[in-house]
Amino acid sequence: MANSLFDLTGKLALVTGATHGLGMAMAEGLGMAGARLVITGHSSQQKLDDAVAHLRDKGFDAAGYLFNVTDEAAVADAVGQIESECAPIDILVNNAGIIRRVPLLDMELKDWQQVIDTNLTGVFTMSRPVVRKMIERGGGKVINICSMMSELGRDSVSAYAAAKGGLKMLTRNMATEWARHNVQVNGIGPGYFATSQTAPIRVDGHPFNEFILGRTPAGRWGNPEDLQGTAIFLASDASNFVTGQIVYVDGGILATIGKPSNE
Repeated sequence: MANSLFDLTGKLALVTGATHGLGMAMAEGLGMAGARLVITGHSSQQKLDDAVAHLRDKGFDAAGYLFNVTDEAAVADAVGQIESECAPIDILVNNAGIIRRVPLLDMELKDWQQVIDTNLTGVFTMSRPVVRKMIERGGGKVINICSMMSELGRDSVSAYAAAKGGLKMLTRNMATEWARHNVQVNGIGPGYFATSQTAPIRVDGHPFNEFILGRTPAGRWGNPEDLQGTAIFLASDASNFVTGQIVYVDGGILATIGKPSNE
């Protein structure tokens, strides 16, 4: 019985921005639980094709669609195409996002707007056509990828933090409006993870590496696979009465003020 609660066999999971990194890891986790996979990207068809081939090589039923989550018309067309060519979308993981590390006083409005559009408005644009169809069918699961920046500030990432803080509240309001339709909406807030993007700073002696290791009670960077269990839980029947929550997968960072300087 316990295993059946987490079984996603027969479900279709759409994961945006999943050609690499944390999105790819979560897609793999959902696939291991039995879900059919659709991943999206918008940087290049080749990158998307390579990601789909990677998933298929692992034995997953996977397809890929190229579009930008901020383009409302393209999103609507893609959702219709996916449901026609693949299957109804049972699980939506809103993972697509970008960051621009620029101090507020130096940031241009166009860069601010791009971060907000992708990380926040893109979730609004992506979710509505999918959830309309979920409601028609009697339910579904939406997982928004938030961040520790949904709770904490940091130098040079104010646009990202504003978007992710907004996404936390959008998640709660989506849950409020859609729970009556048996659509559960939750968020995952990753901590600091070992990805190709963080590889240059995850070296002994690098100040930020030492900071993260000292600041994280678990004493390590997260592995992308550490997100898979949470994604499976929030996508499965095990979370049918869980909605409006943000689960922080951060090794304990948000639980503590940090080590005293004399430790």
